[in-house]
Amino acid sequence: MTMAAEPLIRLAGVGKVYGNGTLALNGFELTVGRAEFLCLLGASGCGKTTVLRLIAGLGSVSQGRIDWPDGAAPGTAPAGRADIGFVFQEPTLMPWASAFDNVYLPLKLRGISRAAARERVEAMLERVGLAPFANVYPRELSGGMKMRVSIARALITEPSLLLMDEPFAALDEITRGRLNDDLLGLWRGKGWTVLFVTHSVYESVYLATRIAVMCPRPGRIVADLPIEAPYPRREAFRTSTRYNDYCRQVSAALHRAMGEPGP
Repeated sequence: MTMAAEPLIRLAGVGKVYGNGTLALNGFELTVGRAEFLCLLGASGCGKTTVLRLIAGLGSVSQGRIDWPDGAAPGTAPAGRADIGFVFQEPTLMPWASAFDNVYLPLKLRGISRAAARERVEAMLERVGLAPFANVYPRELSGGMKMRVSIARALITEPSLLLMDEPFAALDEITRGRLNDDLLGLWRGKGWTVLFVTHSVYESVYLATRIAVMCPRPGRIVADLPIEAPYPRREAFRTSTRYNDYCRQVSAALHRAMGEPGP
């Protein structure tokens, strides 16, 4: 699968300076195509999360522009844009609500009754392996389980654009692999666009149609690598020569971005 010809988002010359003077992004250029699975890869502090937050409208650009070719106003995502889902690094759950009600929240905000949403919420909890924990509160869940609730909440509205900020980093390897596969299955079936932040070369190669490598702060794209392996990708792909070759290429690009010798 290659990048869709029709762009969904364009970031042109984007800069971001925080109030404390930190220059997080400078001259950031990126076009994300419809139905693409794009991974942002880079060291901690290079601005990956800042990019997601600007796209989501959770901050404003200091220079440059973010364009939505679907006709939305340029500069930032429209406030309250309904077709964006965001999975943060930390699971931002309501501690007083059960797993079910945390996942149900976006539907509740859309005016869908709890009864009408029940089957949909239960199916999503099943998909992330939490069906037996529907009535359990966040304080009774492990860190990994809390993140799965957060992922389920972002997916419940079936957004056309899903922003994911290292969502699987806290999960064990088996659960992480299963959710990688589940996410790819949902993406391929629903036609979403996914912008996925990760520190893992191996995860990015397994998931992405394309990997954009960022340099240290101020962040900008220094390598843009297509991953042209076919889907579905299963365990056989992880152990293939092709996968290992891609991992070496991406790892070398990441080392160059860091100004370090390659592997």
